[in-house]
Amino acid sequence: MAKRALITGITGQDGSYLAELLSGKGYEVYGFMRRTSTDPFARIEDLYTEGKIKLIYGNMRDLQTIRNAVEEVKPDEVYNLAAQSHVGVSFICPDETYDVDYKGVERILVETFRVNQNARFYQASTSEMFGDTPPPQKETSGFKPVSPYAEAKLKAHELIGEYRKRGSFAVSGILFNHESPRRGKHFVTRKLTHSLVKVKLGLQEVVRMGNLNATRDWGFAGDYVEAMWKMLQAEVPDDYVIATGECHTVRELASAICEELGMPIRFKGEGLAEAGVTEDGKTIIEVHEKYFRPHDVEALCGDSSRAREALTWCPQINFHDLVKMMVASDLKLIAGSTEHVHD
Repeated sequence: MAKRALITGITGQDGSYLAELLSGKGYEVYGFMRRTSTDPFARIEDLYTEGKIKLIYGNMRDLQTIRNAVEEVKPDEVYNLAAQSHVGVSFICPDETYDVDYKGVERILVETFRVNQNARFYQASTSEMFGDTPPPQKETSGFKPVSPYAEAKLKAHELIGEYRKRGSFAVSGILFNHESPRRGKHFVTRKLTHSLVKVKLGLQEVVRMGNLNATRDWGFAGDYVEAMWKMLQAEVPDDYVIATGECHTVRELASAICEELGMPIRFKGEGLAEAGVTEDGKTIIEVHEKYFRPHDVEALCGDSSRAREALTWCPQINFHDLVKMMVASDLKLIAGSTEHVHD
């Protein structure tokens, strides 16, 4: 009999890759999604039309819809990926972030183990919980959250630990930054690939950025969802750091993207006067105070040794391959839409 999996946040980047992985393994996959005024099916349309996933409307802030979904699916595995996941937005909407990213987790935990005490539950934790803790960060590193997003995620992470102490199979994946062509354009990686492709094609003059010194450990989302699945197949539940261990600044990311696009840049100036300039002297990247967070985490770089050993997990896509993948995707997307306009 096929296992049943319930994925919250199925229309997001991670949810779509996870749905593909689980459906390929023969799972009955159910997605919990909230209604939006935009098209939420872009990433999962093929799976949906082919009948490989079933969708249930609901909201992490609405207990009754969570209860209905869990009672309908009776899941063997729950992957809670739903969140207000933008750090910058969490400073603007702290109450919503807390309600979704912590209280929402509490709601679905209660319902999951009420319906099936033997269910296995995965919680999407985040490297942002480490805050100002010096890298490399691992499972035993201290947590020092510096944003409403990280604070809410840490409370949910601690709740998972409490459930595990009570005997429930509940785990958290402490995932470092993971990207893909499916990443939303308001996240820095996709903002850069999408905008710099437009600069390359003459559709945009300049890209405005915030903290170029921020250092992150960027991996491929498709690799990271495999780690999620492996965590729920383990004999003993535990939390794991999932990361590549390779770290780059936003400045280095921008340079790698420009190199891939065949328009290498150099950075000159300092602070708000810093700019990325092409070989022919054109400024295509500017720093603007609007894009700085009230408190930014300077350096996140993960040590995933435990996951590599205990879960036999290892990332397959490195930083430069990830850049190539995202640039190629946005080139195809933007060039194709431009050709359509000119037809």
